[in-house]
Amino acid sequence: MTLHRKTAFAYAVILALVASLNYLPIPGIVDAEGRTFGIFALDIYDDALHIASALWALVAGVLSTRASRMFLILFGALYFLDGLLGTYAGSGFLDLGIFTWGVLDISYTLKFLSSVPHLLLGGFALYIGFKR
Repeated sequence: MTLHRKTAFAYAVILALVASLNYLPIPGIVDAEGRTFGIFALDIYDDALHIASALWALVAGVLSTRASRMFLILFGALYFLDGLLGTYAGSGFLDLGIFTWGVLDISYTLKFLSSVPHLLLGGFALYIGFKR
């Protein structure tokens, strides 16, 4: 099994876990205001996006190395760009937040912290996707 396929399978697991965070009965994951880890305001749209991405990763990993590379490159580009926009605006385009809420009036620190997962997941996916 190639690095690309292994990475696609890993992304399927990671994204499925992210989608399940709001529903795990583990103290400290979701705060009283409904924010995951006190930072992320995940909703049903975010969960659906993460599940769809997990399924895309799983299907790509099952199909082939080429499909896995395409997943990693496309997913990586979309998630990384969403993270860059989130760093600036506090909302992204994948969940349509930039169109719904626009630029949020929150601290830059919170904007950055809430964007880090997309920057890291997207950046790493791009790195592996372009790796031969």
